Amino acid sequence: MESRYPGEACIHCHLCQKNCMFLSKYKIDIGDTEKLKKLSMHCFLCGKCTRICPKGIDGRKIILEMRRQAATENGEKPAEKGYGMLLWEKRNYRFRNYKNAGGKSVLFPGCNFPSFYPETTKYLAELLKKEADIGIVFDCCGKPVSELGLEKEEKRILADMNKRLDQLGAEEVVMVCPNCYHFLKGRLHARVTDIYSKLLELGLGRKISGEIRIFPPCPDRKGKELLEKMSVFLEGEPCLEEKVQCCGLGGCASVKEPKLAAEITEDLDRRQTVYTYCASCSGAFTRKGYKAEHLLLKILGREETADVKKSLLNRVKSRYWRKKKR
Repeated sequence: MESRYPGEACIHCHLCQKNCMFLSKYKIDIGDTEKLKKLSMHCFLCGKCTRICPKGIDGRKIILEMRRQAATENGEKPAEKGYGMLLWEKRNYRFRNYKNAGGKSVLFPGCNFPSFYPETTKYLAELLKKEADIGIVFDCCGKPVSELGLEKEEKRILADMNKRLDQLGAEEVVMVCPNCYHFLKGRLHARVTDIYSKLLELGLGRKISGEIRIFPPCPDRKGKELLEKMSVFLEGEPCLEEKVQCCGLGGCASVKEPKLAAEITEDLDRRQTVYTYCASCSGAFTRKGYKAEHLLLKILGREETADVKKSLLNRVKSRYWRKKKR
């Protein structure tokens, strides 16, 4: 069984422990397999341990495998309690809406962008429909369910999504969320692209001037693929805010580590605005009282504060949303 977890290559230099608030709290390294098994649901899955490990151990992959094994042994259910509401919403996404697809290309805003920025979501959908006959679908990519270790459910969600998109004749899916982009890229039958590449292709969007601090979201931290794609909209070289390991929402860990999830962003300067390109991050920062803005809104010339008070209601509304007839 140990061979399933490559943590045995760990030399216990404690570098991961020093750079991760979760590992530091429990005084363990990514190679402490038996201890990690008991704490796998407490990890934020941010990937920082992987990025700094001198032996190249993929800590995120290890934790996910532990969660999957635990879920399998528990009858394809999370091994621990506390995820009922998440599964109620995400397993068969309650607010799914494919009524406004149309065309061979569709916008996929994900769950949290419509939650926190409902007006900009509508604006963007109408803009892309007008400029390039791009439709819109509201669905969850399946990553939250996947991160609970529910591998069979993950595969079912992806198969269902592919079926729906195939039936629509969609050949391209334009992702707004970096989590959706990295999770679904290469896994859909349709070509996956990102909103920044699409705006550039259509000659839309404006340049952002001045010095800005950008918080790269966890899935884009290593390769910075989306950051590079949006760089065409940045006039200056951004200051990257990478000392904070996660916004606190990663890996569904806040269920088990609410205090740590609240403290994990303490190194951010509350006096300055932090920009990000993940609605989950900007929403989390706003809830904690930070000045946070989503870069896509700046590129679109929109002003909308993350609606943290009505985020669930906004998701509910997306299920019934229809484009205005022209």
